Amino acid sequence: MNQIKTVCVYCGSGPGTNPRFVEAAIVLGRIFAENDIRLVYGGGSVGLMGAVAKSTLDHGGTVTGIIPDFLKAREHALTRVQEMIVTPDMHERKRLMFERSDAFVALPGGVGTLEELVEQLTWQQLGRHNKPILLANIDHFWEPLLALLAHMRATEFIRPTLTVDIIQAERVEDILPRLRAAAARAPEVSKEMAAEVARRL
Repeated sequence: MNQIKTVCVYCGSGPGTNPRFVEAAIVLGRIFAENDIRLVYGGGSVGLMGAVAKSTLDHGGTVTGIIPDFLKAREHALTRVQEMIVTPDMHERKRLMFERSDAFVALPGGVGTLEELVEQLTWQQLGRHNKPILLANIDHFWEPLLALLAHMRATEFIRPTLTVDIIQAERVEDILPRLRAAAARAPEVSKEMAAEVARRL
C-alpha cells in the first residue's frame, strides 16, 4: 500500500478576498503537522503560502520550501523552515517539488498556482506519474476550472481514452483522507517518475 508522507501544496502568494482561503490554509497546515506529513511548498512567507507553512511549523510539523533565487525577496522566503532550497529558475523549482512529493494539493491561487496544477495534470494524463492530485475547492473557488475541464471533455479535446483524475474536497478535513485513499489505489510501479524524465518535460 502506497503511503502519503510528503504533500506539495500549490497556492497563492496573496491571501485572496475570502477569509476562508487563509483559514483553510491554516487548518491544512495543522492537519499535516498532526499527521506527520511533510509540507513541500513554494518557500514564501506571504499569502496562502505563508499561512500553510507557518501553521505547519507552529503545530510542530516539517516544511521544505523550494523557491527560485529571483523570488526570494519578492515572496519573502520563510527562513524558519527546516529545509529551504533555492533554485536557479522556475523549471528546477517545479521539478524538485514533483520529485519530493507523494501527492499534490491546489488551494486557491492565481496564474502560477494554475500553471503548476495543470502541469501535474498534464504529466498524469500522459502517463508520467500516478500521484494523487487534489483540488481544495474552498467556497467553490475551482468551479470555473472544473466547468472548463468538463467543456474540454465534451468537445473531445480531453479524449475518452485520456485520464484526468482530479480529486476534490470542499472541506479541508477531507483532503488527507482522500489523498490516502487515492494513493492506496495507485499501483506502486507508476507512482515514481525518473528525475531525467522530469527534466525533459
